[in-house]
Amino acid sequence: MTPTLVRQHLPHAGATPRVDLRARARDWSEIQERMLVPLYEAVYERLDVDGGTRMLGLGCGSGLALLMAASRGASVTGVDSGSPERLGLARQRLLPEAWDTRARADARVVEGAPREARDPAAGFTLVTAFEPIGCLAGDAEGLGELLAEATPLAERGAAVVLAGWGPPERCATTSVLRVATKLADPLRSAGSWRPALRDDLEEVAQRAGLRPDGSGRVACPFGYAGIDSAVRGLLSTGLFDAAIAATDPEQVDKELAEALHPHRRQDGTVWMPNVFRYLIARTP
Repeated sequence: MTPTLVRQHLPHAGATPRVDLRARARDWSEIQERMLVPLYEAVYERLDVDGGTRMLGLGCGSGLALLMAASRGASVTGVDSGSPERLGLARQRLLPEAWDTRARADARVVEGAPREARDPAAGFTLVTAFEPIGCLAGDAEGLGELLAEATPLAERGAAVVLAGWGPPERCATTSVLRVATKLADPLRSAGSWRPALRDDLEEVAQRAGLRPDGSGRVACPFGYAGIDSAVRGLLSTGLFDAAIAATDPEQVDKELAEALHPHRRQDGTVWMPNVFRYLIARTP
């Protein structure tokens, strides 16, 4: 998704040559991705995702959101152009040979642009863009480009779900993310962190010609086994890639660890309450 929350998922503002992309993908899928499970669950409950749902997941990354929809019976298609390593993990999770006979679902994972995920049999009834925007300069524009390609693949009146970071004062992780701004090259704004704005999602939907049809907020705390786990998880989001490019990985690791210490509990775990927003819109 151009610069994205990981761009991974939160994945890949264009990873630098010094990043081990396979390790990054594993850290995302094993540590960070689960932090957004409450968001996925809230949306699926609200929209009654079930066996009649045909879902297109934009920026699907390693596929946890798709897996959760498939477990409810939905037919799912994931598409991503940012991380072949993450898509490889999504295929392991979703393709038929990975399912037992009780949990088999219709699933596809496509590398490339949304248009390559077209289903010739029927339009999609649900389009999701779960990679939260509102933390990287240019991420709203990138999402708009994805929607311009994706919404023609959906049925008329289909739900389109956009996700974003909540108000900075409601997100404890904001103080840690400011490390990315401090270390990034100030002359290169693309891919650098910026505070979420109140109307980020609504503005994207309006530019895409979508009709708002409800919204919500979901608590998504970031919890880690320790500082090392937290550093690895947060780096996997891609939000610190610009800082890595402008300085070096060791400096980013050091300052990120220091920023996490106020959130370390007595047992050594790290806990940061956050709130994420979602907007439900409808195709014309």
